[in-house]
Amino acid sequence: MGSNNRRAGEPQPTLVPPYHPPVDIDAVRTLLAVADTGQFQEAAVDLRISQQAVSKRVANLERSLGVTLFTRTARGVRLTVDGQAFLPHARELLRAAERAAASVRPGDRALRVDVLNRRSAPAEALHRFYRAHPGIDLDVVTLPDANVEAAIEAVHAGEIDASFRAVPLPARELPDGILVERVLDDPLQLLVGAAHPLAAAATLTPDDLAGHRIWIPGIRPGAEWAAYYDELTEAFDLRIDAIGPNFGSAALLDAIADAADVATLVGSGDRHVWPATQDLRRIPLHGPTPVYPHSFVHRTDNRHPTLTALRRHLVATRPARPSDSWEPSWVGRR
Repeated sequence: MGSNNRRAGEPQPTLVPPYHPPVDIDAVRTLLAVADTGQFQEAAVDLRISQQAVSKRVANLERSLGVTLFTRTARGVRLTVDGQAFLPHARELLRAAERAAASVRPGDRALRVDVLNRRSAPAEALHRFYRAHPGIDLDVVTLPDANVEAAIEAVHAGEIDASFRAVPLPARELPDGILVERVLDDPLQLLVGAAHPLAAAATLTPDDLAGHRIWIPGIRPGAEWAAYYDELTEAFDLRIDAIGPNFGSAALLDAIADAADVATLVGSGDRHVWPATQDLRRIPLHGPTPVYPHSFVHRTDNRHPTLTALRRHLVATRPARPSDSWEPSWVGRR
């Protein structure tokens, strides 16, 4: 029976696992080239590097794995038993690395475009673009709690390729390399239930809305849509109520459907669907026509091919601005 010199209560020694250096992807790629060609020289030609570099990469890989992967023969090299065991895993490792790179590489990954709301006019414009170009790879995202400054920073950092935003910033305050293009002016409409006193109107002027409660929950101070509604309210002496959490468009429509004293504003290009029993009415505003100015924000050096196609589509399908349009003073003319 062996003796134990460790005293009672002493901590057990911690076993440290042996260190294994990370596998070099270029070395794995080189191993596959050698395995496929059977010769270091042919692998060097395929990889466009020297034969000495091929030998060095394979030697470093063998050293990091602690095994021999190839044996030399009169006709070149062949895989050892360890090399044969490693080969299928090496192929999968390289495929995973290529998938990882493609997921973020412009031109290989989907074009990422930010919209404020999946039912908004810009989202509908993206849907029309996709229907016109069904083969494109498009990723429509909504940045969480992002105002226009955060969206522009995300574009600048490359986290997204583009964003649709109203931009209340002068050009001199934009980061270098950021382009803001006015692409979509969305006329506002009043949305009311059948019991509302304005429900029977075919059209209205903004002045007709004075004194009526317009409920737009979820307006956050500092956001560009808050800046828009602040100036709209002041220009036409409107009563816009932003009190209460935003539970989404369905909850808002439910609240308006049977109300005689509540309405809301929506864009003419926004997509809203409700049951026929709600009998909601969308009433255009004219004289003047308030428009929400959506701009397309992107980097000037972004070479993603789908971005170019999208910009061309937006310009070609850009609706004409109403002749009597009203817009905030901080929006640049297109």
